[in-house]
Amino acid sequence: MEIWQKILQASLTRPADLVRRFGVDSRPLEEVAERYPMRVNPYYLGLIREVNDPIWRQAVPSVEELQDSVCPADPLEEENQSPIPNLVHRYPDRVLFLVCSECAMYCRFCTRKRKVGGEQMTITRQSIEAGLDYIRRHPQIRDVILSGGDPLLLADEKLDWILRELRAIPTVEIIRIGSRIPVVLPQRITPALVKVLRRYHPLYINTHFNHPDEITETSARACGRLVDAGIPLGNQTVLLRGVNDDPQVMKRLMQKLLAIRVRPYYIYQADMVQGTDHFRTSVEEGVEILRALRGHTSGMAVPAYVIDAPGGGGKIPLLPDYLQSLGTEVVLKNYLGDTYTYLNPERRQEDEERRRAANGHR
Repeated sequence: MEIWQKILQASLTRPADLVRRFGVDSRPLEEVAERYPMRVNPYYLGLIREVNDPIWRQAVPSVEELQDSVCPADPLEEENQSPIPNLVHRYPDRVLFLVCSECAMYCRFCTRKRKVGGEQMTITRQSIEAGLDYIRRHPQIRDVILSGGDPLLLADEKLDWILRELRAIPTVEIIRIGSRIPVVLPQRITPALVKVLRRYHPLYINTHFNHPDEITETSARACGRLVDAGIPLGNQTVLLRGVNDDPQVMKRLMQKLLAIRVRPYYIYQADMVQGTDHFRTSVEEGVEILRALRGHTSGMAVPAYVIDAPGGGGKIPLLPDYLQSLGTEVVLKNYLGDTYTYLNPERRQEDEERRRAANGHR
């Protein structure tokens, strides 16, 4: 058994397991864990500094999860956009392909909280084969995103099989993997796993750091192994109340990501997922955080701020209001609030032609 498997095997799965270490009353949390599974492995548990800190909030059940009367179970309507089980076809040229039903840690804010880690999510070799066949029969699909659960929790051999089958489909140009493994169980990024992944370029991995404290020597080393194998790494952060809803925390996170060669890609407004309403911030807070990043740190450290629209509408970007007016003169506002003017060449030429035409009629 490898080290990462031993760490995973030692995961805490009941709130009662937290009593000895943190002295909390676990009884109110037992009902939460019955409905929404708990799994916290020793590595990630070791990042917790105190009860209810940003790491704790992401990993440990809260009674607030059962008090959510606002959010639906499947806000993105993935089930309605699944032509076959475990495959979401929302955009014309790409699909989301769910290939694993488990995670190394069950994040309390998970978009698929309704089913990941439970009996509602069944993934078999047959369901994966059905997904592969669907992709073969739809040549417009050029981009496949593997997700779950966490695809990197699969055995090397199984992951190798899935990637090999995908790469053999002539119309598939890009393969992406969405994984939180580099964050919550970086020991899984072994030389053997990297050897498998590097066979299937162009291959991209988007991971999911939400707080600067998640960037450790161990996670940095795991990311380094992937990047050294030629795999570009992006990061998708979710804006979470009590975790990273602070401009300085978010700026530090983005800067530290670049330092370990991970490119900030998205900041997501938290999805309206049942059991997660206590994590959601206002959109105005998200815009202010983006405003605090732009101009105050490198442009490479400024991801897109998006809402994945409820009802299956897809990702919609949100920006601070830098564009003040359009016309011959484009009036702009910078990150400090100062106003500047840019002469619009196309509009200026149109205006001059209109003036000449008007003069010719006099």
